[in-house]
Amino acid sequence: MKSRLQQTPVVVTLALICCALWGSAFPVIKIGYTMFAVARADTSTQILFAGSRFFFAGLISIVIGSIVSRKILVPKSLPSLLRIVCLSLMQTIIQYVFFYISLAHMTGVKGAILESLNIFFSIITASLLFRMEKLSARKIAGCLTGFAGIILVNLAGLGTAQNFDMQFTLTGEGFMILSTVGAAFASVLLRLFSRYDNPILLSGWQFVIGGAVMAAAGYCTGGRLTFSSAQSGLLLLYLSLLSATAYSLWSILLKYNDVSRVTIFGFMNPVFGVVLSALLLGEGQTLADWKVPAALVLVCAGIIFVNGKRAHK
Repeated sequence: MKSRLQQTPVVVTLALICCALWGSAFPVIKIGYTMFAVARADTSTQILFAGSRFFFAGLISIVIGSIVSRKILVPKSLPSLLRIVCLSLMQTIIQYVFFYISLAHMTGVKGAILESLNIFFSIITASLLFRMEKLSARKIAGCLTGFAGIILVNLAGLGTAQNFDMQFTLTGEGFMILSTVGAAFASVLLRLFSRYDNPILLSGWQFVIGGAVMAAAGYCTGGRLTFSSAQSGLLLLYLSLLSATAYSLWSILLKYNDVSRVTIFGFMNPVFGVVLSALLLGEGQTLADWKVPAALVLVCAGIIFVNGKRAHK
């Protein structure tokens, strides 16, 4: 199983499935905000919505993981529980609370571009802080190439160059960078902690804890969700399922592969997001922009740089 999950076709296939699922979240969340009548500036309800999604995603992960493992996935020791809490703090609470607050204070284009910095931070953290792998010129080149693709695809799908300014505020750009740092540490910690615990157990329980904290915070600060139809409930269920599926697969890949080899695929998330938004939200003119295929070429080139000839081979 270990060697199979390290084979390039398997890594590419599973990573792209994760990215496609996460990319679909962009348009589906927009549709969800309309269904639940969530105002753009209503951060409390947005955090409640996200927390509910992640809480149910955690429950789904635990149930499915328990069925597959033929045993109930629960932390059986204090160290396991502490690892889950630490992971939840980074992956769900810090990443998404800062993410939602920051989006209310900056443009969507700048937010999407800054969010992709988590791939840089993940590779730097794994290489320089935890010494889990080497930081090579090839990896740096791959990150820079993929990042150029992210800039292109966001200028095509989310706005124009005028939406990207040099302004910096703590609650806007500052919080978005803190969000990416949390995501980067989460990727590294997940690889580290999966040496001791089942990755599905880690991903499921961190979602339950983090989602509960976010939902409680959103509700206590005035957030409210109104289920106006069965479709709104199904939409929340889909978001929970995609989070459970994508993050579980991602955590398994991180268990058996270098952080850089897996996280570099994260550059595909906005590409899928722009393409699926065009298809689901009727924004077909976006796909006609030359920046979208050019961005895809750059992102793929970046992934090939990092996943090309491996040093240990």
